[in-house]
Amino acid sequence: MAIEVIAQTRKQQGTGASRRLRLVGKVPGIIYGGKKPAVTIEIEHNGLFHQLRNEKFHASILTLKLDDAIEPVLLRAVNMHPWKLQVQHIDFQRVSADEKIHMKVPLHFVNAEISPAVKVSGGIVSHILNELSIRCLPADLPEFIPVDLSELIVGHSMHVRDLVLPKGVELSLKGTENPPVASAQIPKAAVAEEAVAGDAAAAAPSAADVPAAKQPAKPDADAAGDKKGGKAEKK
Repeated sequence: MAIEVIAQTRKQQGTGASRRLRLVGKVPGIIYGGKKPAVTIEIEHNGLFHQLRNEKFHASILTLKLDDAIEPVLLRAVNMHPWKLQVQHIDFQRVSADEKIHMKVPLHFVNAEISPAVKVSGGIVSHILNELSIRCLPADLPEFIPVDLSELIVGHSMHVRDLVLPKGVELSLKGTENPPVASAQIPKAAVAEEAVAGDAAAAAPSAADVPAAKQPAKPDADAAGDKKGGKAEKK
């Protein structure tokens, strides 16, 4: 079910008018695109602020109720106050069912815990991208794109062109561009511990290097016989 945004046509224009709207809890905005002229709008701030916290709001076809009309739109830009939790301005773009749109959709990473990188090697998976630029018809726009990490191994990366895209969705890339999405590495701390253990093992003396303990010399058999013979002659 599409998310609804309720707006009214903004009658007053200009910086001063926008400032006054914000003071009474409203957000100035604009709708553009399609074959219709751009329209300036105003939206209740609190409801819009909470909708912006929903991931789907940023990557879905929205239903904009403007006065008595309903239009499908995409969120295109949001300007926030530098330090306040306040939306300063918002832009929406009209969409047509038969025209492809360019959109950034979130990536959802799955199965990292069963990958050889984690399960066998004890590695850590790093997410390099969190969203992906795509091109598709409005009806084919996915809420997110799954990234299956079940085959990832340590020292390797998964790239954008490795992803399985939903039907009707194209990557928005140039030429042979193929940026990494996720990679797996052994934690630095574990590598350091292995290096220390290896150095300690190398420094430890081997059994061949340890001198044998001195044993009391065995009496020479001939010498013992001479002594016995000498005593006998004296007698």
